[in-house]
Amino acid sequence: MSYDTTTLWGIVVAVGLITLALRLSFVLLFGRIDDVPPRVERTLELVPAAVLAALVVPAVVALAPSGAVVAAPPKVIAAAVAAGVAWRTENVLATIAVGMGVLWLVGALV
Repeated sequence: MSYDTTTLWGIVVAVGLITLALRLSFVLLFGRIDDVPPRVERTLELVPAAVLAALVVPAVVALAPSGAVVAAPPKVIAAAVAAGVAWRTENVLATIAVGMGVLWLVGALV
């Protein structure tokens, strides 16, 4: 299926406006609320971990065309070590540095 240039730009603009509206709605909503409910605060605290997992997991494991899960051992080892560092230190920079160091080290050894 192919679209002409005008249709593609229309889609890009529409999606951009929808994204802007969603973000603006939260800014306006929380600008009017003096106190954020505790349940919302607890939920928002989980967002960084969810985003990080959404970025990291597809880079570590993938689905083969046959449907099997494929994982490169160096990436799995580095991700496991980085997860341990993240859990113990709660330091993003240390997690990234150790994870990359382990990935390079294991990659060089394999």
